[in-house]
Amino acid sequence: MSLPRTIIRIFLLMWLMSCVASAQAVTIPLHVQKEIADARLVGQGSYSWFGLTIYEAYLWSERKTYQPESPMANRFVLELVYERELKGVRIAETSIGEIRKLGFGTPAQLDVWLRMMQDIFPDVRKGTRLSGVYLPGQGARFYLDGRLLKEIPDPEFARAFFSIWLDERTSAARLRSRLLGLKT
Repeated sequence: MSLPRTIIRIFLLMWLMSCVASAQAVTIPLHVQKEIADARLVGQGSYSWFGLTIYEAYLWSERKTYQPESPMANRFVLELVYERELKGVRIAETSIGEIRKLGFGTPAQLDVWLRMMQDIFPDVRKGTRLSGVYLPGQGARFYLDGRLLKEIPDPEFARAFFSIWLDERTSAARLRSRLLGLKT
C-alpha cells in the first residue's frame, strides 16, 4: 500500500515542478516571433550602474542557427526592458560612447550614428521595452514596446551598435556572458 502512495507522490511532485518551470518561462514577444522563426531565449541578465538596475536584457535567436562563439553570424533580437526613466538623448550618447570605446566607426560615422540614434530612441520609463533586430549584412530594425520605430540599412552601424553588448571587449562582460548563455 505504501508503494502506490510513493509513486503517486513522485508523480505529483514532478507535475508540480513542471508547473513551476512553465510559470517561470519567459514569453516570446510577438514582434520577436514575427522577426525570428523558431525563436528561443538564448540568455538574459541585468545591467546595473552603481548598484541601480537600469534594464533587463534578453537575447532571442533562432534555435537552429545560433552560435555563441559567433553571435553576429545570424539574425537576433536584443530586447531591453527598462527599470527607470531615462532620456532618449542620454541613451544615444551613452551608446555612441560605448561604440567609440570599442573602436568602431570614423569620426564622421560616429556623428551620423549619434544623430540617428537621437532621432530613434525615445525617452523611457519603468517597463518600456526597446528592441533591436540585428539583420546580418543589412542593418538593424528597432521596436518600442513591440511597435516598429525604424529600420536602419547600415550594416556597419548595426555591427557597432550590437557590439556594445556582444563584443568580447564590452564594458558589461558579465551581462554579455549571461546573454550568450555562457558561464558567469
